[in-house]
Amino acid sequence: MNPSHLKLLRKAHDLDRSGEGLEAVGAYREFLALEPRHSSAWSNFAGQLLVMNQLDEAQDACDKALLLDPRNLSARVNSACILMQRGDWEASEGQLRQVLTSDPQRTDARLALARCLIKKGDPGAAEQEVGKVIHCEPGNVSAHQLLGGILYPLGRWSDFRAEIERFRRHDPNSAYLEFETGFLDLLFGEMPRGWDRHEARLRVPGLVGPVRHFAQPAWDGEPFPDRTLLLHYEQGLGDTLMFVRYAPLVKALGGRVLLEVQPSLADLVATCSGVDEVIPHGEPLPPFDLQLSLMSLPRVFRTDLSSIPCGIPYLDVPREIPHQKVFADLLALAQAHGKARVAVVWAGSPAHKRDEERSIPAAELAPLAAFPEVAWFSFQLGRQELPPLPNLVSLAPLLTDFSATAYALSGMDLVITVDTALAHLSGAMGIPTLLLLAFQPDWRWMLDREDSPWYPSLRLYRQPAPGDWNSVIQRVLADLSGS
Repeated sequence: MNPSHLKLLRKAHDLDRSGEGLEAVGAYREFLALEPRHSSAWSNFAGQLLVMNQLDEAQDACDKALLLDPRNLSARVNSACILMQRGDWEASEGQLRQVLTSDPQRTDARLALARCLIKKGDPGAAEQEVGKVIHCEPGNVSAHQLLGGILYPLGRWSDFRAEIERFRRHDPNSAYLEFETGFLDLLFGEMPRGWDRHEARLRVPGLVGPVRHFAQPAWDGEPFPDRTLLLHYEQGLGDTLMFVRYAPLVKALGGRVLLEVQPSLADLVATCSGVDEVIPHGEPLPPFDLQLSLMSLPRVFRTDLSSIPCGIPYLDVPREIPHQKVFADLLALAQAHGKARVAVVWAGSPAHKRDEERSIPAAELAPLAAFPEVAWFSFQLGRQELPPLPNLVSLAPLLTDFSATAYALSGMDLVITVDTALAHLSGAMGIPTLLLLAFQPDWRWMLDREDSPWYPSLRLYRQPAPGDWNSVIQRVLADLSGS
């Protein structure tokens, strides 16, 4: 192989390991254009495409790898993972067991099998498979993470903490363990210690995104008069909506405050006081002196349960709204019939790693049809099946960005939603919202409470057992009916 080609392959591997997916894909493409008969590179390329949910191209890369080398077990594992991601769990399990028959020590196949068993609803069998890996490789990080992913949704907190302590003996300086412990702290409302530990997320490759390489120093919370601070988003849309609330506190300590966010949120978050300029991600940044992630602001301000900034609303409807007249006509029509306007969202993004837990099958909402005098509006995006609610109007074609969504929400009397960005938006706007939560929710909703200190207008409805959405819907119906 040409040495310059080998250098390019190493670059692709390094980018892959550091979590810089787009750059890794580009490097793999460049290498494979020069070395199209390199089976293992096709397999690694497929793995990176799989992570980015580009399933068709990932399968094509697996096929190329196997055509060149039918014994390439990595390609077979990736192909099984593609089947898993497409929901064909039986075929995925069968293919992974075939790989393990050929090579029982194949760790990636056994962990993939465990993930498949989780999706099939058999966490006990999944735990056994992970245990086999840990027995052979006690310091395997992926096995530790996957075991935590089994224990967390079941609320097995003592087992989870015991696993953290077991793994700490193998890697006492692990940033991931620090992050994981902070996650539990925040789930149990143990602030600000949880915020301190939560900073470890920034030291774990691939855990957060987008990857940042700023030369400017991180802001430490000190006053910054006559200087410019860039606050930048991290992770999901809901995280941005949740933590932009800190902008007024930041502004009170200094000069100019810039905010870089996902493009779909730019106009909406510009309505938050304390923000001087909003820059959609991907556009050139103005000069700035200091920078900080939005999700690091609770640590800077030493936030605890009694000091969460909850001046609601802190977001408003932008002035220019697409389809404003259509929205107005629909809402006026509902109002003319004297009905309560209720927004409903029953599913999140299919790409979310806990989507099976947090999303509700549309048919599960059927009991809400008994709630009288309601004009139902669907704010659901990306799902074809609709719940059997009378005269449900889908607003999805009109929800072209979050400005339009905010305008439509402003006309609602009530929002009923699972844990998605819409819950954060309705909470930030102060709209009464019923939030439907999986048995073990994300840390921000904590445990054993029906309210949220982050959003006073939210009421939380929790599954009493994993997968039990029926009890949640019955409780909602009882509360709405006043029974």
